[in-house]
Amino acid sequence: MATDLHELLRSLRVWDPEVTSLPSFDPATAPATPLELFTTWFAEAVAAGQTEPHTMSLATADAEGRPDVRTVMLHGAGEDGWAFASHSHSRKGGHLSVRPYAALGFYWPVLGRQVRVKGSVSAAPSEEGQADLHARSTGALAAALTGRQSEVLGSLGELARVSEEAWERAQREPELPVPSWTLYRLLPDEVEFFQGDERRRHIRLNYRRADQGWAQELLWP
Repeated sequence: MATDLHELLRSLRVWDPEVTSLPSFDPATAPATPLELFTTWFAEAVAAGQTEPHTMSLATADAEGRPDVRTVMLHGAGEDGWAFASHSHSRKGGHLSVRPYAALGFYWPVLGRQVRVKGSVSAAPSEEGQADLHARSTGALAAALTGRQSEVLGSLGELARVSEEAWERAQREPELPVPSWTLYRLLPDEVEFFQGDERRRHIRLNYRRADQGWAQELLWP
């Protein structure tokens, strides 16, 4: 019997109390900068057992303004922005070269929380990108050495062969540079924090970059 998608969707629960804890959040106690609150919320997601809390949606747009989104890993966050990495010739790299603006989305369902970040994107100096790559696993270096992200793949056999060669090389030369590997930083204009509420009175606190520091505002859910 074929799956009835509509019925399946209707059967699912949102924020099941058996696996979800919806903590209270008082925006009046929020710190002055979004980075401080993000760090706190991230640590709380980790402590709550959220699976892969460092993964995030990354939205970019091509030269015609057509959007694209994918899931990537957060490599760090600081006063200079939220960091992620990719090849400069990847699809996302191509988008950012012509439209250096992006949005990030974090979702931590174990706490009913979201964080949305949007702003301009710049590439870090090459040496920072290489240091970031070599601080990661052998598998990360092997994947970077494959270097064909988003290109059309002829067969799974070709993938297996090239991947095996890359793994062997990564193990032999763990400091091998990959010139196209780029560390990107998104410097936010806005950061929104969303705390879910079981009665749908969700709390949304938005930080907007101002002339001096950050302005805070509440948004209707």
